[in-house]
Parts: sequence; structure tokens; C-alpha cells
Amino acid sequence: MKKRLLLLTGLLSVLVIIAACGKDVPDDLDWQVEDFTYTDHTGSEFGMSDLEGDVWVADFIFTNCETVCPPMTANMSQLQDKLKNEDVNVEFVSFSVDPERDTPEELVTFSEKFNADLSNWHFLTGYSGDEIQEFADNSFQTLALPDPNSDQFTHGTSFYLVNKDGVVVKKYSGDTNVPYEEIVNDVKALQ
Repeated sequence: MKKRLLLLTGLLSVLVIIAACGKDVPDDLDWQVEDFTYTDHTGSEFGMSDLEGDVWVADFIFTNCETVCPPMTANMSQLQDKLKNEDVNVEFVSFSVDPERDTPEELVTFSEKFNADLSNWHFLTGYSGDEIQEFADNSFQTLALPDPNSDQFTHGTSFYLVNKDGVVVKKYSGDTNVPYEEIVNDVKALQ
């Protein structure tokens, strides 16, 4: 009887492990990213069709930012390096919340300060302030609002993990205490 119980326990453990192997990342948010076509740092059109079938990490920044954007971009650059070292295929997308000032040229200058590898990191602009506010809210459930008392913006500081189907599945702290290992593991799980 004890042998059967041990065998049954062992089989159940194996089944649980096997079932977990094909599972998506935990905390599945299930937010569909709206279709978009914007302008990237090269001045070219870039959108959802370019990301089709790719896992990607997104954030919201602006080049004139005096607070969270520099550390967020430095952290994203570090994440890019970690994923590259793991030989993981992933795209990065940074949406500017200040499209009036953030021209493609400004975005390139900004990206260079953080050693961003622009081969798989796309800095986007080419929309109105109202458009990015609506897009950020609808697709990422975050803010992208001008501060009425300054030239700064209020926006989310998360990194968003988007699966191959264009669905946001998880978000992480992007400005402080970035869980790099967790993000790397989650990106690998979605490959």
C-alpha cells in the first residue's frame, strides 16, 4: 500500500511539473495591445506588424525627463545586455510621451547616452500627445499626461512584457529594484 501511495505521489508530482512546463508566465495580465504604426528613431514607420510573432518589452519615457526616465532607460539597457548574454531573441520598444519634442534625432541622441543597441530597440514618436495618452491607457493601462505646472510628464514607470500575440502578460518595476532575473526567465518562457 505504501509503495502505491509513493508511486501515485511521484506520478502526480511529475504531472504537475509537466503541466507547468508549457505554461505562460504567472500574473498573466491579458491586455491586448492596440494596433499601431508610429515613427521610430530612424524616421521610419514601425508598428505592431513589425513585432508580429516577437516577444517584446515596452516602456514609456521622454528625453527631457528630469526624474525617472534616465534610470529606466539605463535599466532597460542593462536588461537588453542580460538577454543578449543569454542569447534570447526579444525586441524592446520605448514610447515617447513627449512626441512634440522627441524627434527621431532627439531619440537617437538620448539612446546613445545609455548604450542602447538599436538593432532590436525601437524608440517611437510620430503621434499626437492625445494619441499616446489614449494608447498608453487602452493598451498598457498606464498614464501618459503632461504636467500642467512644468514641461515634464506623468507616466508609468513599469516595463511591460508582451507575448508573441501582442498581449501584455506582465509588468515589472522599471525605475528601481528591477527584477532582471525574473524578467529574463519570463521572456524565455514565452519563446
